[in-house]
Amino acid sequence: MNSEQPIIVGLDIGTTKIAAIAGRKNEYGKLEILGFGRANSNGVQHGMVLNIDQTIKAIQTALENCYASNPNLEISEVYVGIAGHHIKSLQTRGDIVRQNTDEEIMQGEVEQLVKDQYKTYIPAGDQIIDVIPQEFTVDNFQNIPNPIGYSGVKVGANFHIITGDKNAIRNINRSVEKSGLRVKDLVLQPLASAAAVMCEQDLEAGVAIVDIGGGTTDMAVFYEGILKHTAVIPFGGENITNDIKTGLGVLKTQAEQMKVQFGSALADEARSNAFITIPGLRGMAPKEISVKNLANIIQARMSEIMDFVTYHLKQVGLDNKMLNGGVVLTGGGSQLKHLIQLTEYVTGLNARIGFPNEHLAAGHIDELAKPMYSTCIGLILKGYNVYENKVSRERYKAMPLKEEKPALEKPEVQVAAEEGIGIVKTRKRKNLKDFMDSIKGGLIELFKEEGDEQLN
Repeated sequence: MNSEQPIIVGLDIGTTKIAAIAGRKNEYGKLEILGFGRANSNGVQHGMVLNIDQTIKAIQTALENCYASNPNLEISEVYVGIAGHHIKSLQTRGDIVRQNTDEEIMQGEVEQLVKDQYKTYIPAGDQIIDVIPQEFTVDNFQNIPNPIGYSGVKVGANFHIITGDKNAIRNINRSVEKSGLRVKDLVLQPLASAAAVMCEQDLEAGVAIVDIGGGTTDMAVFYEGILKHTAVIPFGGENITNDIKTGLGVLKTQAEQMKVQFGSALADEARSNAFITIPGLRGMAPKEISVKNLANIIQARMSEIMDFVTYHLKQVGLDNKMLNGGVVLTGGGSQLKHLIQLTEYVTGLNARIGFPNEHLAAGHIDELAKPMYSTCIGLILKGYNVYENKVSRERYKAMPLKEEKPALEKPEVQVAAEEGIGIVKTRKRKNLKDFMDSIKGGLIELFKEEGDEQLN
């Protein structure tokens, strides 16, 4: 059974690192990591590919390291994460008045409703990446997860629309294809990270996933099983490193080392009598740096990032302790000491670190359970979601006509039927699979240009 499953590869093109991870699900549905490689990223800033040649070199180095970890691997296609300043989101509302009101609502009508949202006005140069339906309404019935099978005059929904810059996304595609790989699909990084660190309880309780990367901080907010909001905050670990470099007058490599080894997100927790000695440049005297000053610089920038998190939660009305699951911190920047305390202080919500080991099989490399690999693990999970959906569709098509479609899920909540209205419907809670299904597939096709196939 295990060997029948495909090997799926996630490629995370980040500001500070490029990681390639190959994985396959075992018989228990957990991911076995079959190959892992990483490389320093040079051509990417704030999550956007600026120098294609440097990015290609870094992707190839990460691939070589991945092959070195497992020489039997063959990698031809990858799932790639996208983020960056250009990713924005907005909320819209759409309704359609039905022609055949006596009949049940069909899949085609829901698809038409989603299709209509692609006509929403967005700035020139941007393109709608994804339209995610949130909750539906049928006449006076509200908060319906899936309207198919209901009957009524008017069906509508609230939508979460995600947009991105066409050129920025095309640069990612070109970098990967010129590295000799095919982009199987693009997945939004906040959604990939969320898939890797969330469990069913998080989805039900309501959480804000905050992925602190090198160049950006990605955010995805879930409430009542629905993706309510996504955002890309234009600050990350690189900004903290640059602040330390400027504020303390040290080299960037020294600033990064100090941040990782001695950094704290809370100045009050840093010892005032502790100092770090930095070697002097070219014969100059060594420099003494206060650990307290270092913490003050880190706290200022991290507080700013958390202020943005609070601002985005306010935008969707979820800042007043409504998220029972609190804030889940992940990404490389989440490993800063005392960040949980600072997050709780600024946002007023409980906080914890999200590790991607929820979905990993036992015996994986400890390195991969670090929060910095959440996006990459999430990309593999999305790849498996696409594969499993395809298998189940093919299985259904192959079934004899006389057989009925098997019940997919047991309903959990009975919806009361009103007198005189022909709506009797059971309602189920949304789960992680529903969320994975809602992440758009075929995204890469949106950004293909004529001639892109000839790039490599």
